[in-house]
This record gives sequence, C-alpha cells and structure tokens, in this order.
Amino acid sequence: MLYQLYETQRSLMEPFADFAQAASKLYSNPLSPLSQAPMAQRVSAGYDLLYRLGKDYEKPVFGITTVDVDGVGVAIHERIEIDKPFCELRRFKRFSDDPATLTKLKGQPVVLIVAPLSGHYATLLRDTVRTMLKDHKVYITDWKNARLVPLSEGEFHLDDYINYVQEFIRHLQATYGNCHVISVCQPTVPVLAAVSLMASRKEQIPLSMTMMGGPIDASKSPTSVNNLATNKSFEWFENNVIYRVPHNFPGAGRRVYPGFLQHTGFVAMNPDRHATSHYDYFKDLIKGDDASVEAHRKFYDEYNAVLDMDADYYLETIQTVFQDFKLVKGTWDVRNEKGVVERVRPQDIRNTALLTVEGELDDISGSGQTAAAHDLCSGIESTHRKHLEAKGAGHYGIFSGRRWREVVYPTVKRFILDHQSAATAAAQPASKAVVVSAPAKVSTPAKAVAEASAKPTARAKATGRSAKPSSSKAARGPSAKG
Repeated sequence: MLYQLYETQRSLMEPFADFAQAASKLYSNPLSPLSQAPMAQRVSAGYDLLYRLGKDYEKPVFGITTVDVDGVGVAIHERIEIDKPFCELRRFKRFSDDPATLTKLKGQPVVLIVAPLSGHYATLLRDTVRTMLKDHKVYITDWKNARLVPLSEGEFHLDDYINYVQEFIRHLQATYGNCHVISVCQPTVPVLAAVSLMASRKEQIPLSMTMMGGPIDASKSPTSVNNLATNKSFEWFENNVIYRVPHNFPGAGRRVYPGFLQHTGFVAMNPDRHATSHYDYFKDLIKGDDASVEAHRKFYDEYNAVLDMDADYYLETIQTVFQDFKLVKGTWDVRNEKGVVERVRPQDIRNTALLTVEGELDDISGSGQTAAAHDLCSGIESTHRKHLEAKGAGHYGIFSGRRWREVVYPTVKRFILDHQSAATAAAQPASKAVVVSAPAKVSTPAKAVAEASAKPTARAKATGRSAKPSSSKAARGPSAKG
C-alpha cells in the first residue's frame, strides 16, 4: 500500500515540478520580461531548487564516448554483451585508427567490474569505468530495476547473483583466456563466494580479485549500516521495508525493497550535509557560478536515481552478511544453477591474487571489514596478497574522484598488470617447447628450395600447422578495435 501511495503522490507532484522548471526558465531567460523583475534571479533559483526536489530521477547513462590513452583519443562503443533477466553484462569496446595505440589496447588485461546492487545504478561507477578504460578491456554488471522485471521471469535470490557472476567470468575466460575481477562495496561478498565455489570445483578462476570497501566481515568496526541490520530482526525487515510493485510497472506484483525507501535511508544518514548542499546550490544559482551548479546537478542526478531490489535477494543478503555472518563462520551454502547445494570455502582459492582496498574515513564499510578477506583466503600465498588503506578517503572516494584516480587506481593498475604478466610468462615456456621440438636439417640451398615447395617445414611439422600462407584475415592485419 505504501508503494502505491508514494506513486500517487509522485504523479500528483509531477505537474508542479514541470511548472517550477518552466517558471525558473522564465525568470532567468534574458529574453523574458520577467527576468527584469526585482529579485528575478532569486525567484528563478527558488523555482529551480523546487523542480529538482520534486522531479523524478530516471536511470542515468554512462555517457563515456572517448578516453585519452597516452595523448590519443580512443572511441568507446557501449554495448550489451549478455542480457539476463535481472542484469546486463555491459561492455565498453574501444576503437582506434592509430596502429601503435591499437597494438597497446589489444594486449591489455580484461577486467570485470561487479557493480553493487544496493540501491544505486551501476553508473555510480562511471569514474571507475572511465579511468580503467585507459589501461584495460572493461566489462561491468549493470543490474536492472526489479520493478521493470515481469513476474514471469521468476524470483531473484542471492544464489542467483552468485551464479550470474560465475557465468560472466566464464564468458570472459572463454573469450580471452583469463580475466581479473573488481568488486565495489556490496558485491565483495558474493564475488568472493563465486570465485570460492569455482575454485572448489577446480574450475579456472580469475587471475586476480580486487575488493573495495565491502562487508566481508561486517562484525568488524560496525557502522550505522551494520548496526541497523543487527538491531532489527529478519522479520522486521520483511514486514516494514518490503512492498509489492504497483500495477503501472512491468514488474507489477513483485515483492521488492523500493528505491524510494532506500533513498530516504541514504539521506537520513547525513541530513545536515544534504541540506547544506542544496542551500549552496541555491546560492550558486544566484551568483551565476555555473561550474558549481553543474557539479551539484551531476552528483544528485546520480545520487537520487535509485532502483528497486528483489525482496528475496535483499532479505537473504541482510541475513547472510549482516546477521548470521555465514561467510566468516564457514556456514554458507549456495545453490548453483543446476540446483546442487555447495559450501563456500574461500580457503580453496589458490591461484588468484587478492587486493583489498579500504577508505580511512569510510562510514559504510568500517575499517577491517574488507581486509578480513585475507584471513579467509588462507590458500593464497602472502606474496600474492596486498592491502591498501586510502588515507583521507571516504566510501565513495575509493572508487570515484581525485583520491581514486591518484591514490587507489595506480595500485590497482600495478597489481593487475603484475599478475597478468606473471600468468603470461608462465604460459610462454610450454609454447616455446612445442615450437622447437623438431631438430633442424642441413641441406644445400637448391635442395632446401625443393623441400620447401614439396612439404611442410620442420617448424610446421612440430606445431601441426600447414606451411601454406595464412588466411586472408591475417593478411589484412589487425582490426581497428581493442
């Protein structure tokens, strides 16, 4: 009922928000007579603020069209690689006409960024993606708004989340041979579970895992987010924050944790900060500080855009991660895509390097919560594990903004490259041994010409390949993409 009341209120407010937007333009446009009225700038600023407080915020776009790679502009084509009922695997394909840049792009590591499914859209990691694209082939999980998923698609559980991640990892491994995984905040737990289960089955696992600001062990340095989850019972969450999607959406009837309730919780964590930010926005509009005005709009266009989460997934996350601490206690069982129940055993991970990142001032995932992954992943050698605490960084600062670009990213980049290089070096000796396995023959020039025209070379014999010219694709050279 609450969801329906909210939608009714939003529909009633929509005409007033549109009126406020139009009035703001009338009082600010130099061609309008109203712009010459006394205090016109203040009136325009007030209407603009009213519009932004009352408008409906849609899902933002990534909007990454180009990136700079060592002074060369590289075009970005965003596309959906895999479309699942509750998630899209989104790829950022890079194109360049510069041969040197193209060669560099083709040899760079492949990274799967697992975005959080905790209220905001994956576009919250826009800065993360844009920065990573300079040195990596980038894919990201783009989770769908549950109110847009029809009931016919079934339920979505935490186990399904883990199975999705495994499917995406296998897809990248089948395409490129290997990959690296980065998880930001909420997905650190299911990503660790996904890789653990793959390791237990003796499947190929990613070359490295980078876990940033996540609740691996939510019992360490508990924050207000952790305290809410532990102070309220499972039944309280089920009875007070779960509602059915209204009839005017494709997912009508689906049980969800609505986005508007999540947004209320976000604002309630720092109400004074948001009030001050909006008042500063009002003053910047009056002063004509366009740069500050645009920065405010960009931030809140992202911050205010929220999605509904499927109720089963949300409640299971609360219970598994924040109440029962099943991962750290070793009691977590996951049902795979075939319906078989498996125990999550992080100690089985051996061939994946681990980097954990925490923000010194993180008020969402407390100090030590992410670093706890090192104790769980006891099978990984200490030389392949590293921890970084970003000084002066809050939760968002470890994946977005100046500290992300100047402090965190250089460490992440170096860590991925080191383990990509190590994997490449380990694979080279075997291939060389195959190539030079046959001894060379000594023959006269005339005899060598005759032998070359009549039969494959010793090198071709050793590798099992024909000595005839390669296909037309090889003759054309590399394609202009990376």
